[in-house]
Amino acid sequence: MHFSSYVAAALYGLPALAHAAPSPSSSSAASVSGGSESDHFKPYTIKAENITATLIPYGARLTSVLVPDRDGHLQDVVVGYDEPKEYLHDSETNRTFFGAVVGRYANRIKNGTFTIDDHTYHVPKNEKGGFNTLHGGKIGYDMRNWTVTAHTSSSVTFSLLDKGFQDFPGDVLTHATFSVSTKTTPDNPKGLPQLTSKLVSLALTEKTPIMLANHIYWNLNAFQNPTVLNDTTLQLPLSQRYVAADGIEVPTGTILDVSDTHKGALDFTSPKLIGKDVDKTTGVCGTSCTGYDTCFLVDRPSSSTAQNSLIPAVRLASRKTGISLEVATNQAALQIYDCDGQDGSIATKKSQAKRNKAYGGNAGAEYVNQYGCVVIETEDWIDGINHPQWGRRSYQVFGPDDGPAINWATYQFGTF
Repeated sequence: MHFSSYVAAALYGLPALAHAAPSPSSSSAASVSGGSESDHFKPYTIKAENITATLIPYGARLTSVLVPDRDGHLQDVVVGYDEPKEYLHDSETNRTFFGAVVGRYANRIKNGTFTIDDHTYHVPKNEKGGFNTLHGGKIGYDMRNWTVTAHTSSSVTFSLLDKGFQDFPGDVLTHATFSVSTKTTPDNPKGLPQLTSKLVSLALTEKTPIMLANHIYWNLNAFQNPTVLNDTTLQLPLSQRYVAADGIEVPTGTILDVSDTHKGALDFTSPKLIGKDVDKTTGVCGTSCTGYDTCFLVDRPSSSTAQNSLIPAVRLASRKTGISLEVATNQAALQIYDCDGQDGSIATKKSQAKRNKAYGGNAGAEYVNQYGCVVIETEDWIDGINHPQWGRRSYQVFGPDDGPAINWATYQFGTF
């Protein structure tokens, strides 16, 4: 789309969105766009052959994805809650970010501080005892009531007007579109079940950091196993480097090779079980932490197409269900988190347990255990706005004279 046409389309929804106030608590949730609180937790289901996805406006959040396993049984491979309003309770307690779009700036900002054109900005610090800003601050996009601006049987679009939320400069308009399809295309030659996400953000008034991401927790064994460690294989075929982080998971500025540190524990360039080398990762996910919460770089081959085109960057596969997932992205990095911070205090979905029983097995894991899932955030380099030596600022700072920030990803499911 030509840029001027995009701007016209993007601004079309501004009058309605201008009344969309933030809602950190249920008491204010009913104020958005004149709707009732229940509107923000209304499920929107989109379907195509062999794939059904459900989302809610609160956090533009993916709440379930049903795809067939190797036996043809439908499995929900997304971690979350059956009852939509539980996501509000989660925000007020654990704030797991289950299934949400996170922003205005995903991942971490050191000291909640950044500088643009010699002006220093301070945004709320909400992690590690007040040292970092995580996923947009104390009330990020995951806690906002997005507006449904389009809905068909196979797609839904949520829109959010961010008028300087959390002291970020300027206003930003975002459209988050999710669609499902099994059409045969050059990128999907077998016509496999596919979920597509397009997060399109436009800086309206000032230069500002923009880096959104989906924060989907995946469990391809549908909790039939207590963890993913000895069930799920992970491959990051283009990730030979990663961003080194300190004890509170903020980048040190150093870029390392996955094969040269921690006895190769971060080397997933070939498929391996997530748990194969996890015991070698102490300190990778922070002080005294063992596991993965790491920004892997996506280094495209020189023969690759344009740097902002889709390219397969992640492959997951569950031995138990035979479900595979390939993620393609236009982004330059991936934050991979193996749920090492989960402590078994959050119950799994009863609907998942019901399916497990119906298919002739037991209910499976009753709680989201440590290492019980995998998060894949397709995004740019973590805290790139504070590391100009990386050359990532032009991919993370946008102004009114720039084109939109676009995070495009596909999630393609198969069986083996």
